[in-house]
Amino acid sequence: MNVFSKRMLVSYYSCMTWLTAALFALLMMASAVAKAESFPGSFANLAEKLLPAVVNISTTQVIKGRSGPTMPQLPPGSPFEEFFREFMDRNQQQGEPRRQRNATSLGSGFVVNIGKNGDAYVITNNHVIEGADEITVILQDNDRLKAELVGRDEKTDIAVLRVKSNDKMVAVSFGNSDDARVGDWVMAIGNPFGLGGTVTAGIISARGRDIQSGPYDNFIQTDASINRGNSGGPLFDMDGKVIGINSAIYSPSGGSVGIGFSIPSSGAQPIIMQLIKFGVVKRGWLGVHIQVVTEEIAETLGLKKARGALVASLIDDGPAKKSGIKTGDIILEFDGKPVPRMRKLPRIVAETEVDKPVKVLVWRNGREVNIDVTIGVLDEAKMASASSGKEKKQPETSDEMFSTLGMTLGVVTPPIRERFKLDAAARGVVVTEVADDGVAFKKGVRSGDLIVEVSQQEVTTPAQVVAKVEAARKNGDKRILLLVESQSGLRFVALGIIKK
Repeated sequence: MNVFSKRMLVSYYSCMTWLTAALFALLMMASAVAKAESFPGSFANLAEKLLPAVVNISTTQVIKGRSGPTMPQLPPGSPFEEFFREFMDRNQQQGEPRRQRNATSLGSGFVVNIGKNGDAYVITNNHVIEGADEITVILQDNDRLKAELVGRDEKTDIAVLRVKSNDKMVAVSFGNSDDARVGDWVMAIGNPFGLGGTVTAGIISARGRDIQSGPYDNFIQTDASINRGNSGGPLFDMDGKVIGINSAIYSPSGGSVGIGFSIPSSGAQPIIMQLIKFGVVKRGWLGVHIQVVTEEIAETLGLKKARGALVASLIDDGPAKKSGIKTGDIILEFDGKPVPRMRKLPRIVAETEVDKPVKVLVWRNGREVNIDVTIGVLDEAKMASASSGKEKKQPETSDEMFSTLGMTLGVVTPPIRERFKLDAAARGVVVTEVADDGVAFKKGVRSGDLIVEVSQQEVTTPAQVVAKVEAARKNGDKRILLLVESQSGLRFVALGIIKK
């Protein structure tokens, strides 16, 4: 290799080294930019902007006192007469009612709208103002405004207040909680322990949490510190939009352990709008009792994957029954929205506009069926009194008994009806005994339960149940589906069939 070639080679390697170093520097800069975007250097600017919109909620409840103790009747000249008189004078005059006392609590809230007429709406939790006789909104500068309750909703724990605004009030707007992802940064502002406006930050830890606080649970979980007094305060995204209403915490001690729950804005906004407009919430109603679709039930009904909501029973005169939805249908989609699991359906239905015509996709007899339904309005009183309907009485003369699937079956006779305290309109086949080691016991079937259907066909005698089980066994079926009525209502049970 000549001198020229050697120089060219050295120049080439020098150039490559420089390019490598430059590329590495660019990668490091890109990484730094990404980190800067992912990890905010400070929340100060955001907090300064949002703090004035967050308020403290002070409530006062007047608790009426009870009448004090009365002077006991003593015989004349009793040595105890002077003692009791002195005791009564020290504490309370005879028959005089005790003074009323005020119970005060503190929570948080935030301003969402300031109208042209000088009214401002404040959002908080229902449990913050529940039972209050007086509600006061306290601004950041300690200015106190008397608040009026516009409306509240116990099921979602949301309340709307109205105050006369002033120049100091600042409002915030809602963001879309559906766009928030696990791991996103969030900031909470509230009034922990009555200390006043306090800012905490963290991330979204999980979505769609069901904490068993109501029928429409769909909480955002966050590790941003939420303590007593934070209830009703806002959870902000990094754009300063409210994506949640801080509502509950999980804590053995009562303080924050990094598990807080917020009501998503996507579910809260429609409730808030209805409360402002009507003062109450009008929820959509389908008129069904539903249960979870287990793997066993899905396999029994020919559904490849366990999903949807299984219709266990229908409410008379409900929209579902009128439209042709049947017991045993699995609701897969509602108004174009998929139903991946049972507990999502009540929320979707409740958020649907009343009287709206929707399409419901159900799984029936091994295929998908579309049904047109017009949504009704949820009537709590009707739901509380709804029953399974008037049914025909079954024959009461037979005492025929059969044993199958680890349980003994019988006809509903007067003695059986009295023994298990069955309703006069009880229908189906009664379970008189259940073997502790049988498949029925393991699935929660108990003595006194009624088998209403087998393989989605009504049964009225034990012989019919036995015949259907034997037919399924001969057909090679692994499970058989029973519709069972217990004290808690109707539900489907998939029982495994053991080959003989």
